[in-house]
Amino acid sequence: MLGRLLTAGAGAIAARYALRGVRTSPAGPALTRTNFRGRSVSLAAGPALAVGASGAAALGATSVASGAASMVAGLGAGAVGLYDDVVGARPEQKTAKGFAGHLAALREGRVTAGLIKIVGVGAAGLGAAALLAADPRVAGHRRRARLGALGRGADVLLGAGVVAGTANLLNLLDLRPGRALKSGLLLGAPLAGGPHGGIAAGAAGAAAGLLPDDLGEEVMLGDSGANALGAVLGVALAARTGPLGRAGLLAVLAGLTAASEKVSFTQVIQRTPGLRELDALGRRAD
Repeated sequence: MLGRLLTAGAGAIAARYALRGVRTSPAGPALTRTNFRGRSVSLAAGPALAVGASGAAALGATSVASGAASMVAGLGAGAVGLYDDVVGARPEQKTAKGFAGHLAALREGRVTAGLIKIVGVGAAGLGAAALLAADPRVAGHRRRARLGALGRGADVLLGAGVVAGTANLLNLLDLRPGRALKSGLLLGAPLAGGPHGGIAAGAAGAAAGLLPDDLGEEVMLGDSGANALGAVLGVALAARTGPLGRAGLLAVLAGLTAASEKVSFTQVIQRTPGLRELDALGRRAD
């Protein structure tokens, strides 16, 4: 338990330090955006969270392979998310919305920043899942060893889906200050136990370190931070599940993603007692 707390603390310190570095860097002013309330906020929390969560998760991992998987997932998803945050804000990029919109743009011969992000997050998830497959401490490793090459390949794809799907889910929730970070903490806290809990503890610590600034509307995560946090937590999920568990998780993630195309998560939260109060907790008054 002490080790997990130290890992979480390292994540919070790393994220805070990285945030200060990004905000004071020459690129800092270019990351200013307007949030849903019309306030000027900084996207610096995105790369800061990606660095803090990935580094602390790697520190808390039980092996070099799972630590490398955390770094590949978090930094990879964070990098392509930052690309979408910057390039996707350009006027010619804003016409493509959602996965269908990016595919429609591709059929017209345009490669959008959003499509690059989708492919990049998937690639980061695939790289992380391949690294986990080489780790004998990952759940179901002996069972995987008895599978044929096709079965092991399918399991890697399932793991990649869990990592990418969790990254996407956190991004879908990042519509109000603090919401994605709170969701990450709610997911990361129970995952902090067990043999791979150090990965989740590091990510949760980084999220906790940036939560006050996010709630205070000083910063925002953007795609960079939300994708990175979700990807690292996805590694923690994939590391503790076998093929059947990964398939079940992927089904849930796919269902939530499909539901987001039809239902507003914000409206659901506002209509649900308990969720509404938790979502608003600590946020600035309207």
